[in-house]
Amino acid sequence: MTTVLRPMSTSELLDRTFFLYRKHFVLFVGIVAVPYLITLAFQLVSLSVHPRRLGPAGSLWTLIWVCVYLTTLAAAQAGTVVAVSDVHLERPVTIQSALASIKGRLLKITLIMLAVWVGVGAGLALLVVPGIIFALMWSLSIPVAVLEGQGLRGATSRSAALTKGNRGRIFVIGVLFVLLVYIVTLIVQVPILMAVGISHHANPRAIPTWYGVLSAVGSFVSNSLVAPLFTIALSLIYYDERVRKEGFDLEFMIASLESPQPKQQGADAH
Repeated sequence: MTTVLRPMSTSELLDRTFFLYRKHFVLFVGIVAVPYLITLAFQLVSLSVHPRRLGPAGSLWTLIWVCVYLTTLAAAQAGTVVAVSDVHLERPVTIQSALASIKGRLLKITLIMLAVWVGVGAGLALLVVPGIIFALMWSLSIPVAVLEGQGLRGATSRSAALTKGNRGRIFVIGVLFVLLVYIVTLIVQVPILMAVGISHHANPRAIPTWYGVLSAVGSFVSNSLVAPLFTIALSLIYYDERVRKEGFDLEFMIASLESPQPKQQGADAH
């Protein structure tokens, strides 16, 4: 199958997102699940450690936990971007190769993600609307940072340029995926909450340890299943905007034609 790059409508982007997710389900869920296992391990340890009981050391534990969470989230997003790029352009990719490709850049990507979050958070504090605008402007910062090697300033300015004029569909897609995350989280967490309510009806204040374990595992499962989808969509939007504004489809076609073709089997037999 030859890669065909062309501008896509919102419905086509969504269709392509779910198509890639279904076809490469193990790949995308695995890329997210591997780093998230580290987060899950920290959550389970925290249930027994109880940072509040550690005194001053509890603050250090919390700081380590936040750093681990941010790093694993960045790894999952960046690895997914790499995988989408390779799959979309029909290049070979595995869970290991996708995650290994961002290993040396993980700190920079994490800091870019954190800086974008801080900027969006500050915007949300200013009557909400500026935060939404910043979120849409910088929505492609991680794909730009991963695929083009840009720093914070380059990634955010490039994202703002690529999304200009098409932020409405990014908003629509974002809302749809937020609703999807909410629904999946409810499906996973509500049975756990019901089980707690039934088993501890007599003493509602006593929250069992097994609830914390099941809740952490449920969060891990729901995040691993849903988190890849929005990153896949953003990665496809990145390429779609490049096709629309930079003629990336022609650039890719020319590069493909100029790349050396594999020799036919038996050509050197004589």
